[in-house]
Amino acid sequence: MTGYSKIGKRALRDRQPCSLAGGSAERNNMSHLQVMLWFCVGAYGIHVLEEFVFDWKNWARQVLHLPVVSEDFYLTNCLVIVVGIVAVWVAPEYPAIATSLPALMLINGILMHIFPFLLKRGRFSPGLITAVLLFLPLGVNTIRVGHLDTRGVLTSFIVGALLLATPIGFFAA
Repeated sequence: MTGYSKIGKRALRDRQPCSLAGGSAERNNMSHLQVMLWFCVGAYGIHVLEEFVFDWKNWARQVLHLPVVSEDFYLTNCLVIVVGIVAVWVAPEYPAIATSLPALMLINGILMHIFPFLLKRGRFSPGLITAVLLFLPLGVNTIRVGHLDTRGVLTSFIVGALLLATPIGFFAA
């Protein structure tokens, strides 16, 4: 196993089941990391709703100068949700890959919402509320739960950055 700290190896080997509904943990058999990743998927869904309600597409055209069209926006966000579900599934065996979802959330929140808000001197960025209230704390804590070593954390952020850069490359093309 590469990309894990000694604590991470022990956590995977002696994985403690976790139950959200108060039922039998043996029946549910989800690790703490998987539960946190489900929260990340939910947070991303809420984030997409915020971007939709406050019209992120037009904001991105005006402020970031990205040629975003509705089809790209919807497809990209659907794919992120699918990536999140896959992350939950692969987390027990590949936590460094699974935590690329919270890494993506952190990168997205900071680069696509917080920095533009600061650079434009307080001009609201649709998605900023969920980026600050959900992405930052949930992203950091989910990566911590993965018990990754430095190499694992770097892998998470590289994969997360590639996931974020891919649709931006398509928007620009």
